[in-house]
Amino acid sequence: MRLGIDLDGVVADFNLGWMTRYNAEQGTDYTPDLVTHWGAMLDLTPYNTLDDFWEWARNGDGPGLFRTLPVYDGALEALHRLSREHEIVIITTKPAWAHSETFVWIGEAGIPTSEVHITEEKWRVDCDIYLDDGPHNLETLALERPDRTIVRFVRPWNSPVQGCVDVDSWDAFEALVSRQYC
Repeated sequence: MRLGIDLDGVVADFNLGWMTRYNAEQGTDYTPDLVTHWGAMLDLTPYNTLDDFWEWARNGDGPGLFRTLPVYDGALEALHRLSREHEIVIITTKPAWAHSETFVWIGEAGIPTSEVHITEEKWRVDCDIYLDDGPHNLETLALERPDRTIVRFVRPWNSPVQGCVDVDSWDAFEALVSRQYC
């Protein structure tokens, strides 16, 4: 099967990544548990718009933000196990400036894929199962791909979406894929 896998919030710990850098630069002590809704970084920082936040993420000291994100525990191992029988298709959304560093991150992290799509229209990439955490992505996938399995990786910043199946761990996702594959 083709497994459409999101990166940020699913494989890459975006919140820990940006907070680690922000804390080092600004002397704050933010922790990921402070993120309780989508876009919480605007509430926690002085940035008024996502454009302002992305400008900081792009122009900070050292490599760009998307080059330094940590991998969630268990994600890489699960992707390697899944890749033995399925195609891992990365489907992510990024600002244009982050495309090249996303490809570098995928390579350095060792993500087992040969297909990567950076798009806001994730539903256009044909997969059997989609795994995402973004509320807007899940809603669109459920609407545009009702004949596919849409899986919400449960996070504090998302809520149940009609037409989606919930998982709260990589083990649970692997079990769901296994059931679908039989």
